[in-house]
Amino acid sequence: MERKTKTIFETSPQNQLIQRINLLSKSHRAVWGKMNVFQMLKHNTYWNGWILGNDEHTYKQEFLGKLFGKMALQRMIKDEKPFDKNIPTSNQFKVKELHCDLEAEKSKWISLIEEYENYNNPNFVHDFFGKMTKEQIGVLVYKHTDHHLRQFGV
Repeated sequence: MERKTKTIFETSPQNQLIQRINLLSKSHRAVWGKMNVFQMLKHNTYWNGWILGNDEHTYKQEFLGKLFGKMALQRMIKDEKPFDKNIPTSNQFKVKELHCDLEAEKSKWISLIEEYENYNNPNFVHDFFGKMTKEQIGVLVYKHTDHHLRQFGV
């Protein structure tokens, strides 16, 4: 029997991610990568706002994405395997600030996760993967969130 991949659109995986976000504290250090916990939180609130369409984002696929995006997306979301460590972050999602209000940023991230219950952003185009189905978005968001929580050991 084929295993179904977890998605942000299902209540149980969503609740598990929220519980893990709540575990984050100032003392958490990255197991890999260059971000500190504050930058990771801000990265995720900005990234999820982009996916949800909360801000005036421009949706345009990069040239390399047009060549390789669909193939890369399929490889990344085809099964339960977590994302590889040290996947490069697009420049628009790199956070330069080193500090933020940790609890406020956690609350913001959690409220964005909860917004997926009413997801409706038909204009979304990923900067690398291109146009995606709702199912693909659900798996990508779950795996992206899991990736960054594992990055900080939660």
